[in-house]
Amino acid sequence: MAMTYDDDNVFAKILRGELPAHKIYENEHVLAFMDIMPRGEGHHLVIPKAKARNILDAEPKDLVHLTQAVQLLARASKAAFDADGVTIHQFNETAGGQLVFHLHFHVIPRFDGVALKPHSGTMEKPDVLATHAEKLRQALARA
Repeated sequence: MAMTYDDDNVFAKILRGELPAHKIYENEHVLAFMDIMPRGEGHHLVIPKAKARNILDAEPKDLVHLTQAVQLLARASKAAFDADGVTIHQFNETAGGQLVFHLHFHVIPRFDGVALKPHSGTMEKPDVLATHAEKLRQALARA
């Protein structure tokens, strides 16, 4: 049974400006912003502006724009944080680990020998998120 898109999910509210976010990148198709419960320094999310619960019901044309933005932001992440690599996570449905039912990619700069923090539900300080967002915006401007 297919599930329907919920217009009241947290990311839909961010897209409508009803909830704040530390925005990094935006165009007519996508929005990228800091994850408020990061698993690593610079952890951010990339979402489509189109309504899609997850990759299983997304329109292919929307996925093209989304993956192009994910690649752009992955490169910026590596540069902004002088990272050794980048982890990209994408979860689908509850059994797949999805918690927010609006399609999204996690982009996390990675460093040799440094494990990801567990998903603890602990929110990062707003000033730290703002600093990381600015580092990413500066890296995008240099790209």
